[in-house]
Amino acid sequence: MHIVLVEFTVKPEFFDQFLARVGQQATDSLEKEVDCHRFDVCVDPDSSESVLLYEIYSDQAAFGAHLKTDHFKQFDQETKEWFQEKKVKQLRLVK
Repeated sequence: MHIVLVEFTVKPEFFDQFLARVGQQATDSLEKEVDCHRFDVCVDPDSSESVLLYEIYSDQAAFGAHLKTDHFKQFDQETKEWFQEKKVKQLRLVK
């Protein structure tokens, strides 16, 4: 399994809008991608800017395919001005 962690620092004025849109992205990914097994949207209760995505794919190729989907491209385009920083980390599940 391939784990992806994406950490966003969202601009405060877009926080609620970003949460709604990333929630739709999670639903789209789970419903439209057979190799997307988990897509959690997490927030830091002590910060109104931090959003963490926890995603699980069958393998690295499945994550690569995710990045080419229309729903990902649309999400990426719509939200690119809504955050200050985006960090992506990829991990391999060993147990």
